[in-house]
Amino acid sequence: MSSTEELVPRVRAYVLSNFPVADTGAVTNSASLMELGIVDSTGLLEVFEWLRDEFSIEVADAEMVPDNFDSIANIAAYVGRKTAAG
Repeated sequence: MSSTEELVPRVRAYVLSNFPVADTGAVTNSASLMELGIVDSTGLLEVFEWLRDEFSIEVADAEMVPDNFDSIANIAAYVGRKTAAG
């Protein structure tokens, strides 16, 4: 599919348009979305739904960890791995 670098803008656009962010410029690609209060546990469910709809990715329970979903960069890397694996 796409490299992580190509996916970051797409994930960033989704996050910033679907979750309330006071200062979008302060949200770096590596910032913790949970620590900033942008995405909570319910928000993660919305992210999982978007991944299913947008990329046909089903997130397994074992994959629901911060290393995969805590930042824009982590989400993009996860999508890259999942789509490359086919």
